[in-house]
Amino acid sequence: MNRPSLCQPRAGRSHIAALLLAVSLGLSACQRDTDTPPPASATQSEAQQAIWQEFGRIEREGRARARESEQRLQALQASTQPASAERLELLALRGLMAAYNRDRPTLEAVQRDLDHWPLPAAQPSAELAIATMRALDHQVRGDLREAVAALAMQALKSQQQQQLSPQILWRARLAWASIKSDSGMLDEALSMALEAVKQADSMGQSWRRAVALNELSYAYTRAQQPEQAQRASAEALAAAKEDPAPLLMHSIFTMRGIAYAQDADPSHTQRAWEQALQYAREAGADGALALSLANYSDHHLRRGEYERALELASQALPLARREQALSIEVLALHNMGLAKIGLKRVAEGTRDVRQAITLDEQQGALAYAAEGWRELGQYLEKAGDWGGAIEAHHAYRRLIDQVLREDTRKTVLETQASYEAERRAKEIELLNHDNSLKAERIRAHELEIKLWATLAACVLICAVLLGMSYRRIRRTNAALASSNESLKLQSERDPLTGLSNRRHFQAAIKRLADAGGLSGTVYLIDIDHFKRINDQWGHAAGDSVLIEVARRLRSALREDDLVVRWGGEEFLIIVPSREAEGASTLAQRLLRLLALPVQHGAVAVPISASIGFASFPVAPHGLSLGWERAIDLVDTVMYMAKAHGRNKAYGVEHADARNEQELDALARQLEQAWQQGRVGLVAINGPVLEGAP
Repeated sequence: MNRPSLCQPRAGRSHIAALLLAVSLGLSACQRDTDTPPPASATQSEAQQAIWQEFGRIEREGRARARESEQRLQALQASTQPASAERLELLALRGLMAAYNRDRPTLEAVQRDLDHWPLPAAQPSAELAIATMRALDHQVRGDLREAVAALAMQALKSQQQQQLSPQILWRARLAWASIKSDSGMLDEALSMALEAVKQADSMGQSWRRAVALNELSYAYTRAQQPEQAQRASAEALAAAKEDPAPLLMHSIFTMRGIAYAQDADPSHTQRAWEQALQYAREAGADGALALSLANYSDHHLRRGEYERALELASQALPLARREQALSIEVLALHNMGLAKIGLKRVAEGTRDVRQAITLDEQQGALAYAAEGWRELGQYLEKAGDWGGAIEAHHAYRRLIDQVLREDTRKTVLETQASYEAERRAKEIELLNHDNSLKAERIRAHELEIKLWATLAACVLICAVLLGMSYRRIRRTNAALASSNESLKLQSERDPLTGLSNRRHFQAAIKRLADAGGLSGTVYLIDIDHFKRINDQWGHAAGDSVLIEVARRLRSALREDDLVVRWGGEEFLIIVPSREAEGASTLAQRLLRLLALPVQHGAVAVPISASIGFASFPVAPHGLSLGWERAIDLVDTVMYMAKAHGRNKAYGVEHADARNEQELDALARQLEQAWQQGRVGLVAINGPVLEGAP
């Protein structure tokens, strides 16, 4: 499932899956429009003209019929001459079809044919075609970081764009805009989408203009500019109506459903999805039909119309499997499961969602799988299945930690590589300077034979140069040391709140652990309804809330207490003291502090928080725990605070457990163990809220 980010809502993921189908190569458009071949000589045969027209038809059908298109291209290859413009375009299209089919062997075979293209004038086009197919292959597989790296787009930034194949350049711009949108690099995405629109106008083909405007609308949607997105979508629809082929109209109305998804009037979105479904059926393309059904089911799911959502997702699933469209299959399974849970068919729905998550994990799409666990937990919580919700919450926590660790590892490696390159450049510069000094000494020695007076002057000059070089080296080393220290501080601080991040936590936890066990009191704080704050007042207000919460936490704690932004809207506190009475008092104080509204401009944003806490070693048996297990226990009681109404703090006073296995068994049934007296919990209510979200 092609989804934008780790924490994007489910609806957004389905929409992006739709858009990838719509904008990849430009879906089926006007059959009267035919691609204009490169400037032809007077002797160009009718057979060559026919080949270019066939290329145009294949490109317009694009991902919707990728397997059929690959077969047609294979049959055409024998009709093209080696090193010809026709062979170059054919290989570029075959590479794109291989990316959409997830056919790595074919993609690598095409790349071998394009590598070292024999005609120097066409080599930049061949290199750009390779970069585009590689980037789309990574995007289809959900690896956006590698997609951005693969499509470095040096050719797009060069001054030789006039020498590039216009078809290859246009497809590369669309791919760049799509990948940058999915990666959150929205300024570059908008710029490249606008370039694709201009190029489509110069190529004189209305279907290309419609597809490029569709991609521009998507980039505006990701940039949270709904009015511009709707305006671009309207222009795309007008261009498509010049020759309204079914698959093109399907992609246009799919994008309109996305552009109007947050509109106050849901009828716009409803009509858009209905039109997309109608055109998919008219086109007879099962892949497009499956996608429209899955997207439409998502629309009803968000509106709480679970019966209709289940009906549509059930229709999409067999079509997706027949087309071997794994991303659509995952989306349909996911929506079916959530709809069943909404209809109180909890066990059956949970199985479907777990199956969808498993498919994502098998493809290595861990970020998407983590989001699946998060949504499953939310729906199980609504259905009253607290045990299942807690289990899903822990699965999400484990998987999201794995994703974050991998992202952090890649970022650190990239930073290290950058600094190593800078250090090597400095060493080369110093070496060159040293060589120049040696040359001066040799010259001085030669002059010594001729004139003693000149020798004295040369020695003086060399001494001055050495002194200057020594001072410059010292300044350079000092600057490098300062840069390294600054980098270390930046890597251990959250850029938004200024609090410690997980990297700093890993280093600091060693001094708080006693022989492998944590000693002190741990608090885990989650801001209640934070997504609702973002939705109602905007992400800038959400950032203001996070910054103010961080300030309040610092003001309430001592200098030797550790405060960490744990992730998203969660904060972790470790206090060296472990007195139970003091722990409850601090929890009560934190609840009061975090119940005060946050001022954002002229708006007072109401907030509250849910807190879980425990002191370690765990009374009465003095059970010591590693910090990971300690945080898992605090996370469980924090989740109980949220499940019991939020704006509360739950803390562990004692637990009848002598080892970690016994404590794990109690934690899995914490509510029951509390009622039986095997676990002692303290429940603290926060202050009464007025106008909280």
